[in-house]
Amino acid sequence: MTVTSFLAEHNLLGLTIGISTFLIIGFFHPVVVKCEYYFGTRCWWWFLVLGIVGTILSILVSDVFLSTLLGVFAFSSFWTIKEIFEQAQRVAKGWFPANPRRTPRH
Repeated sequence: MTVTSFLAEHNLLGLTIGISTFLIIGFFHPVVVKCEYYFGTRCWWWFLVLGIVGTILSILVSDVFLSTLLGVFAFSSFWTIKEIFEQAQRVAKGWFPANPRRTPRH
C-alpha cells in the first residue's frame, strides 16, 4: 500500500496536501527575507532553477501526492522570484533591515 492510496482510502489526501502546501509556502517566507539580506536580488535565478526542476519532476512522478507537492514547491519557487524583488523594495523603504556588509546595487 502506497502513502497516496492510504491517504485516499482514509479520506486524508486533500487534508494532507493542504497542510503540506501550507508548510511549503510558509518555508519560503523566511527564505525570501534571508536570501535578499545576504545575496540581494541576484539570487533570483536559483529559484528559477528550483522551479524548473520541480516542474519537470512533478511531470515525471506518477504518484499523485508527490507530484502535487513537487508542483506546489515548483510554483512557490517561481513566486519567490517576485518576492525577492519586492523584498528589496521593502528594505529600501526601511521596513526590513539592510545588510550593512553588502553594498546596494543601483
